[in-house]
Amino acid sequence: MMSTDEAAALLGTSRVTINAWIGKGRCIGLTQTKRGFKVPRWQFEPAVWAHVALIGQALGLSEGWALLNFFETPHGGLEGLTPRQALEQGQAERVLAVARTEGA
Repeated sequence: MMSTDEAAALLGTSRVTINAWIGKGRCIGLTQTKRGFKVPRWQFEPAVWAHVALIGQALGLSEGWALLNFFETPHGGLEGLTPRQALEQGQAERVLAVARTEGA
């Protein structure tokens, strides 16, 4: 996990932009007991980053903990892989299909 400041530095943008992305479901942001968000670093990997918002839309979700749960939970429709693992293996269409089914 990383802070929004760290994510902004990694992506060459601002913390305000990261927070806006979280608000729009473009980025997974996990609320903390204190001010701010923590964000999973792995979501910024190209194989995953290109699909985070699409998957959130397919699921009808934008809340960070709910999205994290989907990405990190093994799924039978992905032969036991987590959606994150499947994305990392280039199976974006399969993950999107599972997300559409879950969101229906």
